[in-house]
Amino acid sequence: MPQTRVLENINQILEKLPEPIQIQILHYVETLGSQYAQETPSNNSETPEEIQAKKRNGFGIWKGKISMADNFDEPLEDMQDYM
Repeated sequence: MPQTRVLENINQILEKLPEPIQIQILHYVETLGSQYAQETPSNNSETPEEIQAKKRNGFGIWKGKISMADNFDEPLEDMQDYM
């Protein structure tokens, strides 16, 4: 959808809303704009691969922080009565 069409649709919807709601929407759009400005890097020296490597998508973030006991597969002492 072209940007002009999107803006026309937004304007049509906004015109139908009461002014207090329009003001709330304005504040929300300003907040989104400031968040977008903070997220957008000012210098594009990093490649998309480097940016993706920093994000890590959650894979491997717990590496080295969780360990498994050496006797993990052995029966628990509390269960000896039932075996």
